[in-house]
Amino acid sequence: MLEEYSAPTGLFTDDSRVVRCVWCRTTPQYQHYHDTEWGIPVNNDTRLFEKICLEGFQAGLSWLTILKKREAFRLAFTGFDIDRVAAFDESDVKRLLSDAGIVRHGGKIASTINNAKRAQELRIEFGTLARYFWQFEPDASTRPEQITFQTLGGLTTSAQSIALSKDLRKRGWSFVGPTTMYAFMQAMGLVNDHIVGCSARLQVIAARAEFQSPPVPSD
Repeated sequence: MLEEYSAPTGLFTDDSRVVRCVWCRTTPQYQHYHDTEWGIPVNNDTRLFEKICLEGFQAGLSWLTILKKREAFRLAFTGFDIDRVAAFDESDVKRLLSDAGIVRHGGKIASTINNAKRAQELRIEFGTLARYFWQFEPDASTRPEQITFQTLGGLTTSAQSIALSKDLRKRGWSFVGPTTMYAFMQAMGLVNDHIVGCSARLQVIAARAEFQSPPVPSD
C-alpha cells in the first residue's frame, strides 16, 4: 500500500488518495472513526454519556485501545443507557471486573456508575445533557485562526475544557480532567480540530453549519 506522510503538515494519504490527519493512520478502523465521527457535532445524550465515560477509561491508554473495545464496552454497560448504568450494583461491578473485553479498572468502573447518577441530576436541571455540554462551546473568536499540525500539538486543554472540568468536578463527576474534557470536546464536535487540508475538516464545517446548539434554559 502506498502511503505518504508529510511531517510539517501532519497529514497523510494512501492508495485511496484521501487526505487525513496523521493520528489515524495506523488502522482502517481508526481512519473510519476519523472520517465519520471525530468532530461531527453530537446532541444525543446517550452518545455524549458514552464518550465521556470512554474518555475516562482511556486515561493512561490510547484512544485506539478503547475504540477496539468499544462494542464490548457498549455490551457491558447496557448501551450506556444512563438510567440503567446508574442502577448498577455490586453484582454488576463484579461482572464488569471479570469482563476481559473491557478495561477492568475498578476505579474507572465505579466512576462510570457514579457519573451516570450525576448525569441523571444534570438532565433534571438542564433537560438534556446536550444543553449542559454545549454551553461550553467556545466562541469562534477564541479559537486559533488555523488548525495546523503545530497548533494542534499545543491544544491539549482550553479555557472551556478547564471550566467544564471544574464544573463537573463540583457536581461530583470523576475522571473528567481538563485534558480529558478537551478530547471529549474535540470528538463531540464542540471544536473542529481537523488539520487544515484534511478531507474531513470541510465535512465537519458543513455539519457544524447545519447544527443548532441546544438552548440552555433561562433562569
